[in-house]
Amino acid sequence: MSDAPSLESLRDRPFELLCELERRARAVSAQPGQDLAAEREWVGVALRMAGDLYLVAREETREVLGVPAGITRVPGAKPWIKGLANVRGQLLPVIDLRQFLGSGATPIGRTTRVVAVNHREIPAGLIVDEVLGFRRFAEAEFSADAPPTMARCEHYLAGAFRRGAERWPVLSLRTLLESPAFSEAAA
Repeated sequence: MSDAPSLESLRDRPFELLCELERRARAVSAQPGQDLAAEREWVGVALRMAGDLYLVAREETREVLGVPAGITRVPGAKPWIKGLANVRGQLLPVIDLRQFLGSGATPIGRTTRVVAVNHREIPAGLIVDEVLGFRRFAEAEFSADAPPTMARCEHYLAGAFRRGAERWPVLSLRTLLESPAFSEAAA
């Protein structure tokens, strides 16, 4: 790196300064010996439902909302479909996730949230007991077998992450929304 110009000498030449910064960044990122698999991480949104903790993939989540005040009931819909809410000018079907899974209705409180699902074809907002924020796990902490849950959602689990004594089941929102049971919304 002795023949490389110093950044201070490029202070008055911004284009060359940017080129030198890019060259140095590429040189550092291309250094052999770095174990990229150990550095890969999985990021999910942690939530609480029926007393259990779950993770949903960050990519499957569009946003987290408070429970909308104005939810319009849909006549002839199953009880787990709470109705439609106007969220920034777009209609969002609001579903009680616990009730859909057969674990009783979610009591609405100050920590209750709606997780808006990021799905291209099926808009949905899922009511959950609480959203705890992002959780990051190393990919090495993943296991394909998920623990039993209180909410009876085994069909929709995509494994679990383990950290110490904690096991975090991963709830696949895509599998849930594309399931035949979810499509049968008429009472």
